Formats: sequence, C-alpha cells, structure tokens
Amino acid sequence: MPVLIGTSGWQYRHWRETFYPRGVRQADWLAYFAARFATVEVNNAFYRLPEAATFARWARCTPEDFVVAVKASRFLTHVRRLREPEGPVRLLLERARSLGSKLGPVLLQLPPDLRADLDRLDATLAAFDPGVRVAVEFRHPSWFSAEARALLESRGAALCLADRMGVASPLWRTADWGYLRMHEGRARPHPCYGRDSRERWARRLAELWGPEADVFAYFNNDGCACALHDARLFAAAAERAGLRPTRVPAARDVRLC
Repeated sequence: MPVLIGTSGWQYRHWRETFYPRGVRQADWLAYFAARFATVEVNNAFYRLPEAATFARWARCTPEDFVVAVKASRFLTHVRRLREPEGPVRLLLERARSLGSKLGPVLLQLPPDLRADLDRLDATLAAFDPGVRVAVEFRHPSWFSAEARALLESRGAALCLADRMGVASPLWRTADWGYLRMHEGRARPHPCYGRDSRERWARRLAELWGPEADVFAYFNNDGCACALHDARLFAAAAERAGLRPTRVPAARDVRLC
C-alpha cells in the first residue's frame, strides 16, 4: 500500500498564484488540488464541523482514489477535553460518512495542557465505530508512557508522529498503519523543511512500516506554500527510502513565496 502524501487543508487564500492559477475559481480549488494529490487532511473541521452536505460535495468533486482525513472538532478535544465523548463522536461520524469510501482517518489532536487521562482516552476511542481509523496527536509529555502506548495498541489507534521545528514525538508504531504531521520546519523560507529533515522522516516511515502499510503524511506548514513544496519533495524522499508515494504536483505547479 502507498504512503499517502498531502497537506493539512487546501483553502488557503495565499496559495493563489503560488499553486492555484488565477483562472481557477475558489469553488473549484478542491478539484484542482485532488487532481495533483491523492489525499488531504481537513484541518478546519477542528474549528467548525462541516455539514453532511459539504462532505458529500467534497466526495463528488474528487477522484475515486481520493482520501480525506478529518480532524476532530475542538468541542470534543478542547472544550469537553475527552469527557462524555459519545455525542461528539457520533455527530462527527454521521456527517463525515457522507464522504463514503473516501473517508480516511480521524485525527484527535489533544490540547497541549491536557495531561494524560487513560480512562478518558479509552472511552473516546471506544466511541468510534469499528473500522474507523483514529490517530491521536499527544502534546503533553505525560502521555508518552508505556501505558498510553499500550492503550493505543489495544484499540488499533495510531500515534500521530509530529514534527515541529525538529522536535518530534516518540517514534511509536501502535497500529498497522501510520500517521505523520509536519508542522514547522527550520529551513528557508520559513516554515519550510530542509532536505535532511525530509529524508530522515522518509527513512523513519520505511523503518517503522515498510512499503506494505498505509501511512498518511500531511504537511501543515502552509505559509509561503511550503506545505505544497515539501509534500512534493517528500514524495521523492519516500521513493528513495523504498516506499511508494501517491501523486504530488509537478515542480512547475508550485512556487514558493
């Protein structure tokens, strides 16, 4: 199976002319994006959960092989802080299932001040229907324990491997599939990643999962079109590491600011 490479969102106005040609209407940006990438992470679902009709529209305007990862609402993760998760999880799935076969993993990004609470996390993961892939991005160091790792493994949830300015989460394989988020690099222009970082992460994915597993890799460093640029070059790094990346734009399709 491939390494699915994309970006965390596509609706960035500052990508006009660095990626989206002037003649492409904003309403058609997703279709344009999906012709050049095989996956996207819907990062703005964290702030406002889209209606079912919106998910259905996204499904209609993208190719059959397109995969949409959905970031869970902050109501679940930051307001309720994983308490009483059944209602928010049910609403998320009721709407996101309008993507049909294009629904990919759900990302739970926890608040940086939320200390480890294994009971809350276990209840949240249990609230998801079987077959729904869930990745968890821990941001408080208390979560990086053998007990938390064992819980993810028991639920088949993936630890979201995250990189921010070279500071990375533990390299745990907790599921037979993987999830990587690249938030901010140290190269120029900011917030791009450099070649060494891209190559290092490609090798890490190869070592953890090899070429047969599904691994989702999203670049969240949208400024200066760095996410697009890095995703394109990361695909080449993945190939050199023996992995099989999905499609990315040609060099002529992306221009850094």
